[in-house]
Amino acid sequence: MRAVDIIIKKREGQKLSFEEIEFIVMGYVKEQIPDYQVSAFLMAAFLKGLDYQETASLTQIMRDSGDIIDVSGISRPTVDKHSTGGVGDKTSLIVAPLLACFGFAMPKMSGRGLGHTGGTIDKLESIPGFTVELTNEEFIRQVEDIGLALIAQTGNITPADKKLYSLRDVTGTVDSIPLIVGSIMSKKLAAGAETIILDVKCGSGAFMKELSDAKQLAESMVDIGKNFNKKIRAVISSMNQPLGYAVGNALEVLEVIELLKGEGPDDLYEISEEIVVQALLASGKYDDPQKARDDIREKIESKEALEKFAEFIRAQGGDSAIIDDYSMLKVSARIKEVRYSKSGYISNINTEKIGYASMLLGAGRATKEDVIDMGVGIKYYGKVGNKVKEGDLLAEIYYLNDDSLDDVVLILESETIISHKECKKDILIYEIVS
Repeated sequence: MRAVDIIIKKREGQKLSFEEIEFIVMGYVKEQIPDYQVSAFLMAAFLKGLDYQETASLTQIMRDSGDIIDVSGISRPTVDKHSTGGVGDKTSLIVAPLLACFGFAMPKMSGRGLGHTGGTIDKLESIPGFTVELTNEEFIRQVEDIGLALIAQTGNITPADKKLYSLRDVTGTVDSIPLIVGSIMSKKLAAGAETIILDVKCGSGAFMKELSDAKQLAESMVDIGKNFNKKIRAVISSMNQPLGYAVGNALEVLEVIELLKGEGPDDLYEISEEIVVQALLASGKYDDPQKARDDIREKIESKEALEKFAEFIRAQGGDSAIIDDYSMLKVSARIKEVRYSKSGYISNINTEKIGYASMLLGAGRATKEDVIDMGVGIKYYGKVGNKVKEGDLLAEIYYLNDDSLDDVVLILESETIISHKECKKDILIYEIVS
């Protein structure tokens, strides 16, 4: 078997066997096939596509390229959640303690932020003392004890995905749905959970800008999950505006605490609730969605979910006193207000640019090597469809230095489009794929 023959076969639009895909992928992992040939293979797959069976084969090969977490010893039913990424998306920090309150175990691996989207790991590391470095034994024991643990992705989980993604990033082959499916689902399958809930973002701040593409991605991932005997559903949700108000690490943790106290933004609560509802339904624990919603509300109102979040913080070395003493999160004391320059209705928000503005302040990374500032960010109060008046507060910028402040102000003002005509409010949840 030769790599060049496989490349030509896919270039001609022919279907590849499991063995042919494995030859390319594992040959690359073992450094037996060079970058330039795998680049050609990825471009051929990008242009000619991969069918369902090829995508399933790619997913399995990448899953099996490294370690698979063994959750069989956990007595609780296991659930995992994945978001395709967005601005102000801190739902994992709300969903995880809620599901733990329902008796689930959530052994979660997350990543750090890159570009305009934030990373769950970064948000948690803004908590004093919090560590994401647990041994496998500590990780499993904590999940068993309290129902959740969250760590950075370990070095030998899906190494094929790490190598292929780096190559896709520099060869213009990132936005291929089969390659995206393989990347996401190989990691979810390697994590071992019985139930998987996907939050597929769609809109100006998401990777998938069009609803049709988001739906195709969601359906493909659900189909692959079912092929591997997972209980799986996908929520297709809007990223046409930042989720909640806070964009930035410590600011987002504060907003999570506020929501778990029953005081958070409505849109953040609605999407977090929907993800938990779908987990309860998919797992078979509930069959009545309204009963699930009522019980979720009770977990919030009773402060049970808040205490579970505090327990989670303590278990991973953090100081849970932040629940009441917000000053411990060291949010920047330098704040600049941005106000609307005219009256009307918000018709459009370039959400990706809002995320980019937060990155300019130091809350995110342009490259993987960048060091971030945990206490900077933006509280952005605009929502599509809102009626606003000249002089009303649009945003608060939390900053450490003036270097990029003018650029951030310009982005917030220019990327918030005001119309004199009344506009519809954004639809938060488009569809559930099951």
